[in-house]
Amino acid sequence: MIEVKGISKSYGPIEALRDVSFGIAAGEIVGLLGPNGAGKTTTIKILTGNLQPDDGFVEVNGLDVLEHTREVQAQIGYLPETAPLYPELTVQGYLRMMSELRDIPEQDRVARISEAVYATGLAEHLTRPIGELSKGFRQRVGLAQAIIHKPRLLILDEPTIGLDPTQIVEVRHLIRRLARESTVLLSTHILSEVEALCDRVIVLINGRIRADAELSELASTADAILVLGRETSGVEEALLDLDGVEGVDFVQPVADSREPSPFPAYRVLGSGLDADLCPRIYDRARREGWPVRELRQDVRTLESVFNELATGS
Repeated sequence: MIEVKGISKSYGPIEALRDVSFGIAAGEIVGLLGPNGAGKTTTIKILTGNLQPDDGFVEVNGLDVLEHTREVQAQIGYLPETAPLYPELTVQGYLRMMSELRDIPEQDRVARISEAVYATGLAEHLTRPIGELSKGFRQRVGLAQAIIHKPRLLILDEPTIGLDPTQIVEVRHLIRRLARESTVLLSTHILSEVEALCDRVIVLINGRIRADAELSELASTADAILVLGRETSGVEEALLDLDGVEGVDFVQPVADSREPSPFPAYRVLGSGLDADLCPRIYDRARREGWPVRELRQDVRTLESVFNELATGS
Protein backbone atom coordinates (compact mmCIF):
# COMPACT_ATOMS: atom_id res chain seq x y z
CA MET A 1 0.00 0.00 0.00
CA ILE A 2 2.84 2.42 0.85
CA GLU A 3 6.39 2.31 -0.47
CA VAL A 4 8.81 4.98 0.76
CA LYS A 5 12.34 5.04 -0.65
CA GLY A 6 15.11 7.31 0.58
CA ILE A 7 13.11 10.46 1.29
CA SER A 8 14.95 13.45 2.74
CA LYS A 9 13.67 16.91 3.59
CA SER A 10 15.34 20.02 4.97
CA TYR A 11 13.95 23.37 6.04
CA GLY A 12 16.91 25.65 5.43
CA PRO A 13 19.71 24.41 7.70
CA ILE A 14 17.35 22.10 9.62
CA GLU A 15 17.34 18.51 8.37
CA ALA A 16 13.87 17.12 9.12
CA LEU A 17 14.27 13.75 7.36
CA ARG A 18 17.33 11.87 6.14
CA ASP A 19 17.13 8.86 3.84
CA VAL A 20 13.87 7.47 5.27
CA SER A 21 12.60 4.22 3.74
CA PHE A 22 9.82 1.84 4.76
CA GLY A 23 6.88 -0.11 3.36
CA ILE A 24 3.38 -0.78 4.65
CA ALA A 25 1.28 -3.64 3.33
CA ALA A 26 -2.47 -3.47 2.80
CA GLY A 27 -4.43 -4.21 5.98
CA GLU A 28 -1.66 -3.29 8.41
CA ILE A 29 -2.03 -0.95 11.40
CA VAL A 30 1.34 0.73 11.77
CA GLY A 31 2.43 3.26 14.35
CA LEU A 32 4.85 6.02 13.35
CA LEU A 33 6.39 6.73 16.74
CA GLY A 34 8.80 9.46 17.73
CA PRO A 35 9.28 12.44 20.02
CA ASN A 36 8.08 15.88 19.05
CA GLY A 37 10.26 17.21 16.25
CA ALA A 38 11.30 13.75 15.06
CA GLY A 39 9.93 14.31 11.53
CA LYS A 40 6.62 12.45 11.81
CA THR A 41 4.42 15.26 10.48
CA THR A 42 6.87 16.01 7.68
CA THR A 43 6.72 12.35 6.67
CA ILE A 44 2.94 12.39 6.65
CA LYS A 45 2.77 15.60 4.60
CA ILE A 46 5.01 13.98 2.00
CA LEU A 47 2.90 10.79 1.98
CA THR A 48 -0.28 12.78 1.42
CA GLY A 49 1.18 14.91 -1.38
CA ASN A 50 1.10 18.11 0.65
CA LEU A 51 4.89 18.49 0.72
CA GLN A 52 7.58 17.62 -1.80
CA PRO A 53 10.70 15.80 -0.58
CA ASP A 54 14.17 16.99 -1.51
CA ASP A 55 15.16 13.44 -2.45
CA GLY A 56 13.52 10.04 -2.75
CA PHE A 57 10.06 8.97 -3.85
CA VAL A 58 6.79 7.72 -2.39
CA GLU A 59 4.25 5.36 -3.93
CA VAL A 60 0.75 4.73 -2.61
CA ASN A 61 -1.03 1.73 -4.08
CA GLY A 62 1.45 1.70 -6.96
CA LEU A 63 1.08 5.40 -7.82
CA ASP A 64 3.91 7.92 -7.52
CA VAL A 65 2.66 10.63 -5.15
CA LEU A 66 4.42 13.45 -7.02
CA GLU A 67 3.23 12.39 -10.48
CA HIS A 68 -0.31 11.32 -9.50
CA THR A 69 -1.04 13.55 -6.51
CA ARG A 70 -4.79 13.89 -7.02
CA GLU A 71 -5.29 10.19 -7.69
CA VAL A 72 -3.32 9.29 -4.57
CA GLN A 73 -5.14 11.81 -2.39
CA ALA A 74 -8.44 10.34 -3.55
CA GLN A 75 -7.41 7.03 -1.96
CA ILE A 76 -6.30 8.56 1.35
CA GLY A 77 -8.32 9.56 4.38
CA TYR A 78 -6.28 12.09 6.33
CA LEU A 79 -6.82 13.48 9.80
CA PRO A 80 -4.14 16.09 10.58
CA GLU A 81 -3.21 17.00 14.13
CA THR A 82 -5.67 19.89 13.95
CA ALA A 83 -8.84 18.66 12.26
CA PRO A 84 -10.00 20.89 9.34
CA LEU A 85 -13.34 21.86 10.87
CA TYR A 86 -15.66 24.84 10.49
CA PRO A 87 -17.24 25.56 13.89
CA GLU A 88 -20.19 27.49 12.45
CA LEU A 89 -21.35 24.55 10.32
CA THR A 90 -23.52 21.76 11.62
CA VAL A 91 -22.09 18.24 11.53
CA GLN A 92 -24.44 17.35 8.70
CA GLY A 93 -23.63 20.49 6.72
CA TYR A 94 -19.91 19.97 7.11
CA LEU A 95 -20.01 16.33 6.01
CA ARG A 96 -22.20 17.28 3.03
CA MET A 97 -19.59 19.85 2.03
CA MET A 98 -16.77 17.31 2.41
CA SER A 99 -18.65 14.76 0.31
CA GLU A 100 -18.85 17.34 -2.47
CA LEU A 101 -15.16 18.20 -2.18
CA ARG A 102 -14.37 14.50 -2.38
CA ASP A 103 -16.31 14.27 -5.65
CA ILE A 104 -18.62 11.61 -4.32
CA PRO A 105 -21.42 11.12 -6.86
CA GLU A 106 -24.55 12.98 -5.78
CA GLN A 107 -26.66 9.81 -5.73
CA ASP A 108 -24.20 8.23 -3.26
CA ARG A 109 -23.68 11.14 -0.87
CA VAL A 110 -26.51 10.43 1.54
CA ALA A 111 -25.42 6.81 1.93
CA ARG A 112 -21.75 7.74 2.41
CA ILE A 113 -22.58 10.42 4.98
CA SER A 114 -24.83 7.99 6.86
CA GLU A 115 -22.11 5.32 6.92
CA ALA A 116 -19.51 7.78 8.22
CA VAL A 117 -21.91 9.16 10.83
CA TYR A 118 -22.82 5.77 12.24
CA ALA A 119 -19.22 4.54 12.12
CA THR A 120 -18.12 7.50 14.26
CA GLY A 121 -21.15 7.63 16.57
CA LEU A 122 -22.37 11.07 15.47
CA ALA A 123 -25.99 10.19 14.70
CA GLU A 124 -27.36 12.19 17.64
CA HIS A 125 -25.31 15.30 16.82
CA LEU A 126 -26.05 15.90 13.14
CA THR A 127 -27.86 19.19 13.61
CA ARG A 128 -25.49 20.65 16.20
CA PRO A 129 -22.90 23.28 15.21
CA ILE A 130 -19.42 21.79 15.35
CA GLY A 131 -18.29 24.61 17.62
CA GLU A 132 -20.68 23.40 20.33
CA LEU A 133 -19.29 19.87 20.42
CA SER A 134 -16.76 18.59 22.94
CA LYS A 135 -13.22 18.06 21.69
CA GLY A 136 -13.79 14.32 21.60
CA PHE A 137 -16.80 14.67 19.32
CA ARG A 138 -15.01 17.24 17.15
CA GLN A 139 -12.30 14.61 16.69
CA ARG A 140 -15.02 12.18 15.64
CA VAL A 141 -16.19 14.68 13.04
CA GLY A 142 -12.62 14.89 11.78
CA LEU A 143 -12.51 11.10 11.50
CA ALA A 144 -15.87 11.08 9.72
CA GLN A 145 -14.56 13.42 7.01
CA ALA A 146 -11.48 11.23 6.66
CA ILE A 147 -13.49 8.07 5.93
CA ILE A 148 -16.47 9.50 4.07
CA HIS A 149 -15.04 8.45 0.68
CA LYS A 150 -14.10 4.94 1.89
CA PRO A 151 -10.33 5.40 1.61
CA ARG A 152 -8.01 2.45 1.18
CA LEU A 153 -5.45 4.20 3.39
CA LEU A 154 -6.20 6.09 6.61
CA ILE A 155 -3.48 8.43 7.93
CA LEU A 156 -3.96 9.86 11.41
CA ASP A 157 -1.60 12.46 12.89
CA GLU A 158 -1.76 12.54 16.72
CA PRO A 159 -5.48 11.59 16.73
CA THR A 160 -5.93 11.70 20.53
CA ILE A 161 -3.78 14.70 21.44
CA GLY A 162 -5.54 17.04 23.86
CA LEU A 163 -8.32 14.58 24.69
CA ASP A 164 -9.26 13.52 28.20
CA PRO A 165 -8.86 9.83 29.21
CA THR A 166 -12.47 8.94 28.42
CA GLN A 167 -12.28 10.57 24.99
CA ILE A 168 -8.98 8.82 24.28
CA VAL A 169 -10.55 5.42 24.94
CA GLU A 170 -13.52 6.27 22.71
CA VAL A 171 -11.33 7.40 19.82
CA ARG A 172 -9.11 4.32 20.14
CA HIS A 173 -12.13 2.03 19.91
CA LEU A 174 -13.26 3.98 16.86
CA ILE A 175 -9.88 3.64 15.14
CA ARG A 176 -9.92 -0.13 15.72
CA ARG A 177 -13.31 -0.34 14.00
CA LEU A 178 -12.14 1.79 11.08
CA ALA A 179 -9.06 -0.41 10.67
CA ARG A 180 -11.29 -3.28 9.58
CA GLU A 181 -11.85 -1.47 6.29
CA SER A 182 -8.60 0.46 5.70
CA THR A 183 -4.85 0.28 6.08
CA VAL A 184 -3.93 2.61 8.96
CA LEU A 185 -0.82 4.69 9.58
CA LEU A 186 -0.95 6.31 13.01
CA SER A 187 1.52 9.05 13.93
CA THR A 188 2.04 9.66 17.62
CA HIS A 189 4.60 10.40 20.34
CA ILE A 190 2.51 8.52 22.93
CA LEU A 191 3.85 5.03 23.64
CA SER A 192 0.57 3.69 25.03
CA GLU A 193 -1.17 4.73 21.80
CA VAL A 194 1.02 2.42 19.76
CA GLU A 195 0.72 -0.44 22.25
CA ALA A 196 -3.09 -0.11 22.29
CA LEU A 197 -3.65 0.12 18.54
CA CYS A 198 -0.72 -1.13 16.46
CA ASP A 199 0.85 -4.44 15.58
CA ARG A 200 3.93 -2.84 14.09
CA VAL A 201 5.91 0.29 14.88
CA ILE A 202 8.31 2.51 12.94
CA VAL A 203 10.45 4.55 15.33
CA LEU A 204 11.59 7.89 13.91
CA ILE A 205 14.16 9.91 15.85
CA ASN A 206 15.94 13.02 14.61
CA GLY A 207 14.68 12.44 11.09
CA ARG A 208 15.98 8.89 10.84
CA ILE A 209 14.33 5.49 11.24
CA ARG A 210 15.81 3.78 14.28
CA ALA A 211 13.52 0.72 14.30
CA ASP A 212 10.91 -0.92 12.10
CA ALA A 213 9.46 -4.10 13.58
CA GLU A 214 6.46 -5.90 15.00
CA LEU A 215 5.80 -4.97 18.62
CA SER A 216 6.39 -8.57 19.62
CA GLU A 217 9.83 -8.47 17.97
CA LEU A 218 10.80 -5.27 19.78
CA ALA A 219 9.77 -6.83 23.09
CA SER A 220 11.78 -10.00 22.42
CA THR A 221 15.03 -10.48 24.25
CA ALA A 222 17.49 -13.30 24.81
CA ASP A 223 17.77 -12.43 28.50
CA ALA A 224 16.29 -14.46 31.35
CA ILE A 225 15.29 -13.60 34.92
CA LEU A 226 16.19 -15.96 37.76
CA VAL A 227 14.91 -15.39 41.31
CA LEU A 228 16.13 -17.56 44.17
CA GLY A 229 14.59 -18.21 47.56
CA ARG A 230 17.73 -17.24 49.47
CA GLU A 231 21.29 -16.03 49.06
CA THR A 232 23.34 -18.74 47.36
CA SER A 233 27.04 -18.73 46.64
CA GLY A 234 28.57 -19.35 43.23
CA VAL A 235 25.46 -18.48 41.21
CA GLU A 236 26.98 -15.84 38.95
CA GLU A 237 30.02 -17.95 38.14
CA ALA A 238 27.87 -20.98 37.31
CA LEU A 239 25.56 -18.96 35.07
CA LEU A 240 28.48 -17.40 33.19
CA ASP A 241 29.71 -20.91 32.45
CA LEU A 242 26.56 -21.72 30.42
CA ASP A 243 26.58 -21.67 26.61
CA GLY A 244 24.89 -18.57 25.17
CA VAL A 245 25.38 -16.45 28.31
CA GLU A 246 27.40 -13.29 27.83
CA GLY A 247 26.77 -11.65 31.20
CA VAL A 248 24.96 -11.79 34.54
CA ASP A 249 23.56 -8.77 36.39
CA PHE A 250 22.38 -8.91 39.99
CA VAL A 251 19.06 -7.09 40.34
CA GLN A 252 17.14 -6.37 43.52
CA PRO A 253 13.43 -7.00 42.88
CA VAL A 254 10.87 -4.81 44.59
CA ALA A 255 8.17 -6.39 46.73
CA ASP A 256 4.49 -5.34 46.71
CA SER A 257 5.18 -2.95 49.59
CA ARG A 258 7.66 -1.13 47.31
CA GLU A 259 10.40 -2.25 49.66
CA PRO A 260 13.32 -4.33 48.34
CA SER A 261 12.49 -8.02 48.21
CA PRO A 262 14.62 -10.36 50.33
CA PHE A 263 14.92 -12.75 47.38
CA PRO A 264 18.04 -12.36 45.20
CA ALA A 265 17.41 -12.00 41.48
CA TYR A 266 19.66 -12.19 38.43
CA ARG A 267 19.26 -10.99 34.85
CA VAL A 268 21.07 -13.48 32.65
CA LEU A 269 22.14 -11.77 29.43
CA GLY A 270 21.86 -13.94 26.33
CA SER A 271 24.05 -13.64 23.26
CA GLY A 272 21.32 -14.20 20.65
CA LEU A 273 17.58 -13.57 20.29
CA ASP A 274 17.00 -17.12 19.04
CA ALA A 275 18.34 -18.66 22.25
CA ASP A 276 16.01 -19.49 25.16
CA LEU A 277 18.29 -19.70 28.17
CA CYS A 278 15.64 -20.93 30.60
CA PRO A 279 16.08 -24.70 29.98
CA ARG A 280 19.86 -24.43 30.49
CA ILE A 281 19.46 -22.32 33.60
CA TYR A 282 16.89 -24.76 34.99
CA ASP A 283 19.18 -27.74 34.40
CA ARG A 284 22.08 -26.00 36.16
CA ALA A 285 19.85 -24.89 39.05
CA ARG A 286 18.59 -28.47 39.52
CA ARG A 287 22.10 -29.88 39.53
CA GLU A 288 23.34 -27.24 41.97
CA GLY A 289 20.27 -27.45 44.21
CA TRP A 290 19.42 -23.76 43.96
CA PRO A 291 16.10 -22.75 45.61
CA VAL A 292 14.40 -21.37 42.49
CA ARG A 293 11.37 -19.14 43.11
CA GLU A 294 11.01 -17.83 39.56
CA LEU A 295 12.58 -18.44 36.16
CA ARG A 296 11.33 -16.69 33.04
CA GLN A 297 12.43 -15.10 29.81
CA ASP A 298 12.76 -11.34 30.17
CA VAL A 299 10.46 -9.08 28.14
CA ARG A 300 11.25 -5.47 27.34
CA THR A 301 8.57 -2.80 27.38
CA LEU A 302 8.09 -0.42 24.47
CA GLU A 303 9.16 2.36 26.82
CA SER A 304 12.52 0.72 27.51
CA VAL A 305 13.07 0.04 23.81
CA PHE A 306 12.19 3.61 22.90
CA ASN A 307 14.51 5.02 25.57
CA GLU A 308 17.36 2.84 24.31
CA LEU A 309 16.84 4.09 20.76
CA ALA A 310 16.42 7.71 21.80
CA THR A 311 19.57 7.74 23.93
CA GLY A 312 21.59 5.50 21.65
CA SER A 313 22.38 3.15 24.52
